[in-house]
Formats: sequence, C-alpha cells, structure tokens
Amino acid sequence: MRAVVIMGVTGCGKSTIAAAICERTGAFLIEGDAFHPPENVRKMSAGIPLTDEDRQGWLEHLAQESVDRLATCERVVVTCSALKRRYRDTLRAAVPELGFVFLALTPAQASARVAHRAGHFMPASLVDSQFRDLEVPDGEPWVLAVDATEAVDAIADEAVGWWHRLG
Repeated sequence: MRAVVIMGVTGCGKSTIAAAICERTGAFLIEGDAFHPPENVRKMSAGIPLTDEDRQGWLEHLAQESVDRLATCERVVVTCSALKRRYRDTLRAAVPELGFVFLALTPAQASARVAHRAGHFMPASLVDSQFRDLEVPDGEPWVLAVDATEAVDAIADEAVGWWHRLG
C-alpha cells in the first residue's frame, strides 16, 4: 500500500495528522482542501453544505492527483473528508489498495474544534451536515479507525505502524 487517505468530518485533525505522518514517512502530502474549486469554497464559506454533485469533480481531481504523484513518489498521504462510501470508492477506483485512516470524534468535539479554528473556510455551522453525510467505514478494506481526540503523536505513530504492517 503506497497511499493513504486521512479522512473524517471537519475539525477532526486531517491536516495535522497527515503532516505528522508525512514527517515520519517522507510521504508526499496532497491537501484535499487545496483542490476544491472556488464555487465549493464559496458555498462552504457561506454555510451551504456541498452536494454529491459538488464533491464529485473534486474527488475525481484528488484521485487523479494521487495517481500522478504516485508515478513520481514512493508514498502519498491525502487529506479528504471522504464522508460517504461512494466518495471513498471513487478514490479507490483510481488507486488500488488505498488505505484510509478514519479520525473519529463526536459532533460536540468537532464543533468545539471548528469554532476555535482560525483561517479556514469551513464554518462550525456545517458540522451537523457533515455528520448527516458521514457513512462510517466499518467493514471496509484497509481502514484504521482512531480516536481523533488522542495526542497527535500517538495517532500518527499508530497510523504509520498500521501502514507499514500493511506493506
């Protein structure tokens, strides 16, 4: 397995955990938020949840970026909410044996984190819509679920160990 997606609702710590994993492994980081088209960012900034249609082009772009980076990099880490099974399957279709690290937390924990986060386009008002869309990846292949409230180093170490064991 050469690529993993760090997934979960807004505020779960995707970017922080992904950066820690990349620091430990030398993997290339693909920050999913950087690939949202301007219209998606405008909608989210205005507190409007994205639809499946809004997300599809973004997911396809992330999938292609992953394929392109894997052509030149040994390992890739992608941050992406990947809330629904079909979103994860879009990514899996492009990158066989793609792993997912699911950062789990409660709506209250996510709301508190997002409310105190500066400089991000996603408002706390969208936390509930993210949990409505979330399909927990129980029973899916190559998924590690972790408690997103644990220490960053503990989560990153667990994820790296899991990734190395899967090969």
